[in-house]
Amino acid sequence: MIQKLGRARQRGFTLLEIMVVVIIIGVLAVIVVQNVLPQADKARITAAKADIRTLAAALDTYRLDNSFYPSTNQGLEALVNAPSGTPEARNWGPEPYMRKLPVDPWGNTYVYTNEGFVFEIVSLGADGEEGGDGIATDIKFSDL
Repeated sequence: MIQKLGRARQRGFTLLEIMVVVIIIGVLAVIVVQNVLPQADKARITAAKADIRTLAAALDTYRLDNSFYPSTNQGLEALVNAPSGTPEARNWGPEPYMRKLPVDPWGNTYVYTNEGFVFEIVSLGADGEEGGDGIATDIKFSDL
């Protein structure tokens, strides 16, 4: 029997094989990101709609107690702290209508306006400005 002397041949990955694997991982990452990011945007829009509905329900309770909605000047803050000014909230409380005011999913405050017995609550969307398209579209209570 003849024995082979020397080291056993070691086989590793070639540079080409490593590059193919890295490219495949990159393509998969792009596909995952393209499918996940729109879902996050949809979740933010859904959360804004839920916040607006919650604020509207609290405003309706405020109206039941006080016979009117807070004025535009009193704003949504009237749901957390007893408002001053006109119209006077004679039956406010004893507990706040909300513990704290939410901010929209993009970190902006909700815009509140009152035209007598018709109010509007708006999230200005991702851009924080009126108007816009896609995720920058304003989300309004009147549209829900």
